[in-house]
Amino acid sequence: MCGFTGFLGGDSQSAADRAVLLEGMANRIRHRGPDDGGVWCDPDAQIGFGHRRLAIVDLSPAGHQPMASGSGRYIIAFNGEIYNHLDLRAELQREGVAPDWRGHSDTETLLAGFDAWGIEATVGRAIGMFAFALWDRQERMLTLGRDRLGEKPLYYGWQGRGRAAVFLFGSELKALHAHPAFERQVSRDALCLYMRHNNVGGEYSIYQGIRKLPPGQLLRVSLQAREPSIRAYWSGAEVAAKGSARPFAGSTTDAVDTLEALLKDAIRQQMMADVPLGAFLSGGVDSSTVVALMQSQSSRPVKTFSIGFHETAYNEAEHAKAVARHLGIGAVF
Repeated sequence: MCGFTGFLGGDSQSAADRAVLLEGMANRIRHRGPDDGGVWCDPDAQIGFGHRRLAIVDLSPAGHQPMASGSGRYIIAFNGEIYNHLDLRAELQREGVAPDWRGHSDTETLLAGFDAWGIEATVGRAIGMFAFALWDRQERMLTLGRDRLGEKPLYYGWQGRGRAAVFLFGSELKALHAHPAFERQVSRDALCLYMRHNNVGGEYSIYQGIRKLPPGQLLRVSLQAREPSIRAYWSGAEVAAKGSARPFAGSTTDAVDTLEALLKDAIRQQMMADVPLGAFLSGGVDSSTVVALMQSQSSRPVKTFSIGFHETAYNEAEHAKAVARHLGIGAVF
């Protein structure tokens, strides 16, 4: 899963003091990444990242974060997976702009893309679920990014006043709590939304001055330009409009074959891992389709996990068992 946090600005502190603070913030979200942790800071630029890692791709130290790009220009703290990162590596190789690879993590691939193509162009090429914080040493600019549908969380906001103001960011609010500048003031607007809808939706968070970065957007902020600039790199509405303007012209059989090919390709990419994979199986249409397509592309039985209930009306375990038997795979209930 992974998680990251960090801050920009604040009172002058030594590198050691910043590192201790970052480690404390990152440890608040240790549950997101029990395999490894790291911090990076630049006291002169008043920027620091903390990271917790759940190792999925490249289990070696070459996957450690925060990570610097090959040029040294960019530092990243990344949460998620870039499913097409091997395709991006091949594209970088063809164009002759690939670095001397240190490992095979998707994080390193993303950084190589930033060096070669720039931030927005690289994110536009990336297929996956992700959130990241990226420091540009050359421009002294912080960029926050979130995947197209917002699968990975990312909170941000200024806290404090005057020279002591700090721009905080992280995968969870509890990481921000650990910074002494965090003000903990409940947002009345968010509270009203919660009381009305039983959730805090949109860009709001429960805390005053802390927001969620919307899906499919990039945020840029610096100590010179303190008002965050947010720009969409992808729009679901635009994708839907293009699809409506150019509807599928094939037959029903063509549509089924095309959908199967698209699903198989998506699942194949998401099976990229250096650790064992499994799937939740309810026995319903969605999970049964996913597991069947996983098994069709796996050389060994896919491990599945299901939850059963004593109440017959809620128990789907029997359906899951039937699917598991049909596919000849292992199931844990």
